Amino acid sequence: NRREYEKELARLQIELVKMQEWIKAKGLKVVVIFEGRDAAGKGGAIKAMVGHLDPRHYSVVSYGAPTREEKDHHFLWRFYTELPGMGNMAVFDRSCYGRVLVERIEGFCTKPEWKRAYKAIADFEESLCIESLILVKMYMHISDEEQLRRFHNRAEDPLKRWKLTDEDWRNREKNREYEEAAEEMFVGTHHRFAPWDVIAAEQKRYARVAAVET
Repeated sequence: NRREYEKELARLQIELVKMQEWIKAKGLKVVVIFEGRDAAGKGGAIKAMVGHLDPRHYSVVSYGAPTREEKDHHFLWRFYTELPGMGNMAVFDRSCYGRVLVERIEGFCTKPEWKRAYKAIADFEESLCIESLILVKMYMHISDEEQLRRFHNRAEDPLKRWKLTDEDWRNREKNREYEEAAEEMFVGTHHRFAPWDVIAAEQKRYARVAAVET
């Protein structure tokens, strides 16, 4: 319930503040990646995570369709440019995993391209982690029914309507394809330096606590 949520979240946010001080003191670099279905609660979890941190030492990066300049480079290039320096943290709202999720399903890349991407991403992550980067990867999952309920809530809320697009509605027809792609992504990119954590996001308060605790 809300009282339990607020108490537990406050406790965890204090731990996050301590963790940020540790990152700064040790000169480490941290990247937290959020992936998941549309309306799975990535934004709310990110706000809960960074709400009390020192803004001078973290950044939140949201990714949409690549620009023309980004398309002129290797697909990992635009993510490399946002990596944090020593003593800092970056939170990615979506990431390079779009290559094996939305780009795969929507046909924005060829099958050989997204097949190659598993090894390219895993090798990229391992090389960064060896160089003192700490990488946390979370996938937030909700059911079709909960996603539909949240879509309707967004459509009726003038403050959240901007989050909902015609493409979001259309993508619901491909939920099974996205699930299959996500399962293959876990198999292809789960490794000892940066394993995947799947967050049960059906209930927003539970999901935020679980994400911050992770």
